[in-house]
Amino acid sequence: MLDDLFAGALADAEARRATLSLERVEAAALARPPALDARAALAPAERVKVIAEVKRASPSRGDLSAIADPASLAAAYARGGASAISVLTEGRRFKGTLADLEAVRAAVDVPVLRKDFIAEPYQVLEARAAGADIVLLIVAGLEQARLVELHDLVRQLGMTALIETHSADEVARGLDAGAEVLGVNARDLATFELDRDLFGRLSGLVPDGVTRVAESAVASPADVAHYRRSGADVVLVGEALVTHGDPAAALTSFLEV
Repeated sequence: MLDDLFAGALADAEARRATLSLERVEAAALARPPALDARAALAPAERVKVIAEVKRASPSRGDLSAIADPASLAAAYARGGASAISVLTEGRRFKGTLADLEAVRAAVDVPVLRKDFIAEPYQVLEARAAGADIVLLIVAGLEQARLVELHDLVRQLGMTALIETHSADEVARGLDAGAEVLGVNARDLATFELDRDLFGRLSGLVPDGVTRVAESAVASPADVAHYRRSGADVVLVGEALVTHGDPAAALTSFLEV
């Protein structure tokens, strides 16, 4: 599944490159105002922080929410106290677009994360050109040299990388690459099974000074509390918000943990 997701994302990026060259995307990225300081926005605090996600679908659950107006949803998240907004831009399985990211960027004043299967510099430049402040880099899908290359580019563009891991080896690789914000995803991207306790087993490997983000398996305030007790500074929440009848109220309940 992970290989297919990366292959599809790269094929789609190549199709976009056919109409919008690397040089033009780079120029657009460099013309953007400076990225927001996402590391500061997500820094550890007395209360847990939330990255709230704009997510229409997933490979494991299928369609979740139509989200006809991603900007309106993101604005509600920001008003509700989200420290950052994650936007799925992968189109084949998650039904997202870069246009969603651009719309969200225009609607909120908090950092915005491009969540996609990033494997080449063109995609990083696209993210900055669309207004992203944070870029997801999934260790499981990247050779170490490419992970380091992309992380360096993210920083050169003034953005922050959320380096996603799923094992002790991947945590070590992420830290070796210079991770400042490191996520542990409870969802196995090969089988799509969930292990809510994975974060707790790996969080102790992450040194002080690196922001710890718990991803996936967040369905209730009890899940947020579980991750907080396990050392999470931030939780990333998608499905539980977009499938709730009142996403803002659900977000508030998470932030009250």
